[in-house]
Amino acid sequence: TIRIVDEAEGRELNKTYRGKDYATNVLTFPLTKVPHLMGDIIICAPVVAAEALAQKKPLAAHYAHLTVHGILHLHGYDHEIEAQAELMESLETAMITKLGYPNPYIIT
Repeated sequence: TIRIVDEAEGRELNKTYRGKDYATNVLTFPLTKVPHLMGDIIICAPVVAAEALAQKKPLAAHYAHLTVHGILHLHGYDHEIEAQAELMESLETAMITKLGYPNPYIIT
């Protein structure tokens, strides 16, 4: 499931499940402990819009990036450890550019 929420709901979910009292761009909730494509991806529309504007990115490209990012989380990838973050970012970049969007890590 991919669900788009407002800032209040995004903040409440982030606070409840991660202990962080702010709305974040994307949250992922796997349904199983073994990584595979089953779970919920929550995308906070106001945060995504603000980030896209601040980073001068097309809104559709940022949504595509965060969707890919969430799917990789469902597959067990993470970015808390630098080596894992580099792998995850390289996979995101490869997938996003294959979809025809620019590299999401290049901010203009």
